[in-house]
Parts: sequence; C-alpha cells; structure tokens
Amino acid sequence: MTQVYDTAGELIPVTVVSVAPNVVTYVRTKDKDGYEGVQVGTGTRRKLSKAVASHVGDLGSFRWLREFRMPAAETKRGDKTDVGLFSEGDTVQVTSTSKGKGFAGVVKRHGFKGGPASHGHPHNLRAPGSIGCRFPQHTHKGKRMAGRMGGGSITVKNLKIVKIDGENQLIAIGGAVPGSRGTLVQIVGR
Repeated sequence: MTQVYDTAGELIPVTVVSVAPNVVTYVRTKDKDGYEGVQVGTGTRRKLSKAVASHVGDLGSFRWLREFRMPAAETKRGDKTDVGLFSEGDTVQVTSTSKGKGFAGVVKRHGFKGGPASHGHPHNLRAPGSIGCRFPQHTHKGKRMAGRMGGGSITVKNLKIVKIDGENQLIAIGGAVPGSRGTLVQIVGR
C-alpha cells in the first residue's frame, strides 16, 4: 500500500495493482453452452498441459484462465483488454486469495479472551475453554476452534479507482486489497 493526494489535497491510502494484458480465449454462447460468458487468460507460463495448449491454441501460454458471465455479443476470441477498460472514479469489486497465516489458536483466529492469568489457573491463558455440552455428546459443526487461518478467497466490494497509469499499466485502488504481493487479483466493474 501507498498513499496519493487527490485534487482537493486529501491524503488517500491506495493499493497499486499491476495489470497484465488479458486475452479472450473462449466466448460462451447461449446456443452452444446455455449461457453467455467470456473466458480470459493472463500471465505467462513456461509449459502447458496438452489439454490447455490445444484449448488456447496460438493465443499464448497463459498462467491463469478465468471465466466471467456477461453478454458477449461483440466480443471475439483473441481480443485484448488492459487498464483502458476502467476510468478514474469507477466503483469496483476486488477478489483475491488472502495471506495464509498457518495454524492459529482461538485467541488469534477468533479473538477469544483466554483464561485468567493467575489465582489457580496455571497454563490456561490461551486455552479455548469448554467445547461442548452433555447432549448431543459431540462437537457441533462450525464450532470456533484452533485451525488454519487465512488462505481463503476474499471479496471486497465498493472500492474506488483513484488513479490509472495507462503507460505503465497500473491501477491505484483506494483502500486495502486482499492478498500478498504477486497474488492474482480479479477486478470487476460494478
């Protein structure tokens, strides 16, 4: 993250996202597939499987393929998109994989208070406490316990595009975007 000043002189925290060119690899039609959509490829990969290589053909060697349901009347295979698709002030929805934080206890993962630190409670400071009850004699599904934290898909809605650098293919999105550096970020206009 970084920060930029707007025209009124206000300081705005932004996340700068580098946009690689997206190539349309497949167009879904209502007649053939039952719905309309566009499959887009981006990034580069050294070696592709035979199935993916025959699917994308001569368009390139893409690291990621994603599909979007949208009316695709004037879109055709091989079309390219870049930051020109967005403009400053647009409201977007950003989806990405959050940072994985590994195995975490209940205090860190769910914000539990923990037990008392003194008065006859040794070694009980970060313990979860009671897990269940007498009936039905098993742990209920969804019980908040220790486990793997992060590493899931997160969507942040209603973020504004503050600045666009068309020459360097960069977008400055106001606020925080989930994920670490180098993570694939999906930006969808609203």
